[in-house]
Amino acid sequence: MKIAFVLTQSLDSPSGLGRYGPVARELVKIGYQVEILALHHDWTPEIRNPYDDAGVVVRYVGQMHVHKRGSSKQYFSLPKLLYISIHAILRLAHAIYSSDADIIHLGKPQPFNVIAARLGRRGRIIYCDCDDYEAETNNFSHEWQRQIVRYFEDSIIRVASKMTVNTTFTEARYISLGYPSHKIKYVPNGVERARFECTADNLEDLIAKWNLSADDPLIMYVGSLSLISHPVDLLLKAFVHVKQEIPQARLMIIGGGEDFHHLQKESLALDIFSNVTFTGRISPDEIPQYLRLAMLTVDPVLDDLTAKARCPLKVLESIAVGVPVVTGDVGDRRLILHDGQLGILVEPGDSLSLAQGIITLIHDVPTRISMEERSNTLRHSLFWDQLVFEFAQVYES
Repeated sequence: MKIAFVLTQSLDSPSGLGRYGPVARELVKIGYQVEILALHHDWTPEIRNPYDDAGVVVRYVGQMHVHKRGSSKQYFSLPKLLYISIHAILRLAHAIYSSDADIIHLGKPQPFNVIAARLGRRGRIIYCDCDDYEAETNNFSHEWQRQIVRYFEDSIIRVASKMTVNTTFTEARYISLGYPSHKIKYVPNGVERARFECTADNLEDLIAKWNLSADDPLIMYVGSLSLISHPVDLLLKAFVHVKQEIPQARLMIIGGGEDFHHLQKESLALDIFSNVTFTGRISPDEIPQYLRLAMLTVDPVLDDLTAKARCPLKVLESIAVGVPVVTGDVGDRRLILHDGQLGILVEPGDSLSLAQGIITLIHDVPTRISMEERSNTLRHSLFWDQLVFEFAQVYES
């Protein structure tokens, strides 16, 4: 059986790293043929040639709906976006039509790939994977854009023969819309064993590079700097209280996005800039080593639909290297943290509660060690070479 994943983002996006890239490579290992037809964050004609990624044929065919380069993220003007949309849909449709795949599996039900799949399907089965609440997560210039995305996201139940989802919230949402529960397969995000079983051999170099001290508590955030869906400002406000309690504490923020410079300015205004390190985007292959520097990581969240619909890769990656997590008790986070065995759950959207969770974990060494030990025991269940068998069940009938 051959599967074509049709994506509206690059493989180095959070969805690509935590889901589509790893699951495609693991499906190949258990006997499937897989290709990925995708849009790129910085597309040029020079990168459209297909390449082999551990047996997966990857083909970028056009520009995604935003442009990313370095640590910046830029949105297109409306006329430019319309042009890019038409171009992307036609290029994806042509790639799908030309593919000899048996199943078209959409990664996220967005207008680009849903329309393209219907144009290029040639009678083949369409599946859909939902790993976010797109109408709530994205930054829209106009409300009508949100409504269009919401229409495609909700109406996918009339297009997809089966669905895969990564949160219990999304599963329940589609069941409430009338989609049969037996056609939905819940598989959370995971991490790739090859990336997270490397040895910690350059930590001293990283400590020197960022002028850190091995004796100072290092709190870390790894993820997008886009406040529409990642309230990193909540973490900065919490760190004000942490710094008052523990003056030597350091905060490292890893990632890029449209609010990168805004958050730097906010850390200045909060008088914590000297204790905060903004690294910008780093290579995904470097993330495990950076995480090993941390005493704990933080996933700041609000009690909203965005958080409920997300299976946070940053939390899974932290567990995979044995680093405890502090996050809000919303969505599947209690399930992921095994009811608080792998981290501390706090009131979502409350900077004081978030700060107290961080301070508690820094001071409580026995609890932190216990969480690290449990993470090292349980982390194997997060690897995609285990999760792939659950994912492949959707194809078995």
